[in-house]
Amino acid sequence: MNVLSFAKARYTTKAFDPSRKIPAEQFAQLRELLRHSPSSVNSQPWHFVVAASDEAKARVAKGTQPGYAYNESKILNASHVIVLCARTAFDEAHLAALLEQEDKDGRFATPEAKAGQHNGRSGYVNLHRYDHKDTQHWMEKQVYLALGTLLLGAAALEIDACPMEGFDPRLLDAELGLRARGLTSVVVVGLGYRTAEDFNAKLPKSRLSAEAVFTEI
Repeated sequence: MNVLSFAKARYTTKAFDPSRKIPAEQFAQLRELLRHSPSSVNSQPWHFVVAASDEAKARVAKGTQPGYAYNESKILNASHVIVLCARTAFDEAHLAALLEQEDKDGRFATPEAKAGQHNGRSGYVNLHRYDHKDTQHWMEKQVYLALGTLLLGAAALEIDACPMEGFDPRLLDAELGLRARGLTSVVVVGLGYRTAEDFNAKLPKSRLSAEAVFTEI
């Protein structure tokens, strides 16, 4: 596998073919990719809302009105849409759930190792909570790690994707009942297959030169 070829081939799809659907087995892989995304101290401060039916996608599309109507068709015509959400608080219940899942998965050889993991993760959480005072921003950074995993994984499966920040999170959170669940929408991703009318597919990829973005020390 040449992973670079997938990175070079992928692009932000601007027009999806509504008649083409992602096979269930491939979409299951994308779900697992999201679940296995990396995060700082394995914090996993995310939740993913999946919309596959026309009715569900229409609910997500409500978040594009009125100021982001240009994204509506990208949501409605995609095969699947995923709303990547961040937690609105990093509470003790989430810390406990993470620790117990790690214990269940066999990550701790001794009780001391379990306690060490808890203390270490709690230390980072408290650093962002009390010292940096940027817990929400820190959690959203982890969501973008998951987004990167999803986009590269989709490209490897030859599935097109369109990440979108152009929506009103207040409207979308209300429509999906996210805030009552301690969540907030961060980015929406349409997934599916491009149409021949997708102008962006015909354009060359453009990136700054290696000299501009790398420094050897």
